Amino acid sequence: MPAPHPRIRPVPAFRDNYLWLIIDATGTRAAVVDPGDANAIERALAAASLSLDAILLTHHHADHTGGVAALAAHWGCPVHGPRADPIDGIDHPLDDGDRLELPALGIDFEVIAVPGHTLGHIAYFGSRLGEEDPRGVLFCGDTLFAAGCGRLFEGTPAQMHRSLGRLAALPPDTLVYCAHEYTLSNLSFASAAEPGSGALAARIAEARTLRERDIPTVPSAIGIERETNPFLRTTSPAVIERLAERGIPAGADTVERFAALRAWKDEF
Repeated sequence: MPAPHPRIRPVPAFRDNYLWLIIDATGTRAAVVDPGDANAIERALAAASLSLDAILLTHHHADHTGGVAALAAHWGCPVHGPRADPIDGIDHPLDDGDRLELPALGIDFEVIAVPGHTLGHIAYFGSRLGEEDPRGVLFCGDTLFAAGCGRLFEGTPAQMHRSLGRLAALPPDTLVYCAHEYTLSNLSFASAAEPGSGALAARIAEARTLRERDIPTVPSAIGIERETNPFLRTTSPAVIERLAERGIPAGADTVERFAALRAWKDEF
């Protein structure tokens, strides 16, 4: 697993959510990504003596937006989020290709539309966050997970496949900040979909060690996902062979394979 970015901190919430704080260079101000629980964020801000400057949203599900109203009212901060998802309280709606610039926090993010989990889902990519760490950062909500991807609640397999392809094309050292601690479960499925992978075996061992110590398995990195995430590996011979055993012809296109993998994972 890659080392986390020094200016990004997880705030655990509910059963398995991560809400993300992005800290400014002075260590006094923050933005929050997908604050589903206002109380959890308020406790984290108070513990670190931080003020809240901005709220960033990826999609409309309640575990990502439930704390927005209370936090915006308390801090008087702007709310940035997807124009195409039904979310009350967004001050600055964002579309694919927009830039979100928050100079006080050192944030300069590209907005990437990633429909699939929801129709209006967006992700935020920054090629650099501050001066402390040269790696890019990606906040991808419930689209790309560590070793997995989100369920298709609203979109189509073709939409999600394209969305994942856009994220997979980012630089390999890009840190992937997804919103849930699903990694061990996802890796179990990945092993079924691509048996015999040495990269997967190593990742499983590391993830188990981290979770035994109550350490998050997030962030991941785009390069790691390319090697071990079955939803990004629909051209892998081992994945194609396993899908053939489940009735998907070897000549099926990548969207058909992706759809079959997602349906298999839904029942796994």
